Amino acid sequence: MPMHKFPVDQAAGLRKSVAERPVRVIAITGGKGGVGKTVVSINVAMALAAQNRRVVLMDADLSLANIDVCLGLQAERNLSHVMEGSCTLDDIILDGPGGIKVVPASSGVKQLSDTTPAQNSGLIWAFSEMSTPVDDLVIDTAAGIVDSVIRFSAAAQEVVVVVCDEPASITDAYALIKVLSRDHGVKKFNILSNKTRGAVDGRQLFAKLSAVAERFLDVNLAYVGHVPQDSSIRKSIQRQCAVVDQYPTSRAAKAFHDIAHTVSRWPASTLPNGNIEFFAERLVAALPQRSAAQW
Repeated sequence: MPMHKFPVDQAAGLRKSVAERPVRVIAITGGKGGVGKTVVSINVAMALAAQNRRVVLMDADLSLANIDVCLGLQAERNLSHVMEGSCTLDDIILDGPGGIKVVPASSGVKQLSDTTPAQNSGLIWAFSEMSTPVDDLVIDTAAGIVDSVIRFSAAAQEVVVVVCDEPASITDAYALIKVLSRDHGVKKFNILSNKTRGAVDGRQLFAKLSAVAERFLDVNLAYVGHVPQDSSIRKSIQRQCAVVDQYPTSRAAKAFHDIAHTVSRWPASTLPNGNIEFFAERLVAALPQRSAAQW
């Protein structure tokens, strides 16, 4: 199906409206599966929304999407339909709990590196025409160091790396930071210690990763906070809801609100590359370039 086309004057109006709407784009990633990044993404998004911020949570796991399932939502259409050009982003956005909006993805969607130039342009237009107001775009990336993780992280303003006190988690987090800094020029990373026994353990885990990364890489690591081991998280997952919503007085919920408070103080750029359309342009610009013959 052909991509959407717009009159020049309408396109100019869309670009103008987007350019006047600064958006903070936050990619939440982890280097490996099992570190809890989806739980972090959902709860940070909802904690930000509790501060009267307009939050869109985007499922960027293009192979094993699960945010809609985690929140008990029913998605009839998803990001793959937007990339095909059969609908707009506004058409697929779901009303999530706590006032957040959710952009669902689907299992089995082609990796971004496999999309055609027309689909790339359509993705930019999809963001350009999005009328849903947004202050914070929170992106839940896929697991591992795969193409889509790198592209979404490189295009975001802020990268949050979720890490647990396990050798594989620390090693993979370091590898992700290395690839993003060496190959894509990302120099600042926000580290979130997850599944900790307490605040001291969270700080120690950050120090462990920071000591290695800052010694061997040209990067700056900042500590965004910790989330403790809490049975309330497991219970909320089973109930397909967020812990900040279902168990608001739990230790985990308090930790997510503290993290969201820290995140809310990060500046939202007023430069072009701080707006949502330009996030899409950066995303597409980071894709491997192919010749016409290869397409």
